[in-house]
Amino acid sequence: MLTNPFFHWLDVIYSFFLKLGSNLQSFFLLYMRITWGHQFIITGIKKLQDIEGTAALFTKLNIPSPYFHAYEVGAVESICGILLLIGFASRIAVIPLIIVMLTALSTAHAAALANLKFVIDPHLLVIERPYPYLITSIVVFIFGPGRISIDAWLKRWVDNQPRY
Repeated sequence: MLTNPFFHWLDVIYSFFLKLGSNLQSFFLLYMRITWGHQFIITGIKKLQDIEGTAALFTKLNIPSPYFHAYEVGAVESICGILLLIGFASRIAVIPLIIVMLTALSTAHAAALANLKFVIDPHLLVIERPYPYLITSIVVFIFGPGRISIDAWLKRWVDNQPRY
């Protein structure tokens, strides 16, 4: 038991911020899902609308079967972006997005990874366009979509069903 008033107030303040952070977690995850889900949808649609340009870029990057992969990446970003946005099958949906972003970093943005320069200067990696998409996907994979999602609603619904 804490008897010192300083430590008591320190505990009260810490508990307050701990609870505040926990309560804001779902709103933060919702914000990330909406923002980056929308971005994934837009970039996926743009790839599909300009399939020739996307395939030309993939050819330039020596990606095999450029037309197939252009359609694949555009579809993955669009479909998984929608799932991320609405919070449905979120942890599963971000796995292909993580793979696509890692591939983008290792091909189109390989200069940032060359010779592990980003270890010395992390800014080289952080400024690359796929990086925030990758981080968002990893955050949703680790923490889930939050309480404000279809996944959470389905879990509550399933948990309230009678067990036979």
